[in-house]
Amino acid sequence: MIPLLLATQAPAASPIAEVVCDAAPRMTDRLSRQFGARLTSTGLQGPDQVMELWTGPQGDWTMVIAYASGTSCIVAMGEHWSTLSPDSPEDPQDPA
Repeated sequence: MIPLLLATQAPAASPIAEVVCDAAPRMTDRLSRQFGARLTSTGLQGPDQVMELWTGPQGDWTMVIAYASGTSCIVAMGEHWSTLSPDSPEDPQDPA
């Protein structure tokens, strides 16, 4: 069995060249063991989908959709993730 279940082309403006899907346990293992990422946020996108935000120790981040079917797909990734506290101003440069 091939570990990569599905790879489709994403629009050229996407920060990743393709959407990568795999079984949820393998996706979790790869993100945590291979990349040192940890799951930092989740939110429901619908009754069958959970959005997951994985962040790495160097500020890199990965957005994953976890489906009720047991498949997870990386839909976006990037660098320089920062978490704002609820008490901090929206603009970190604005001391107001």
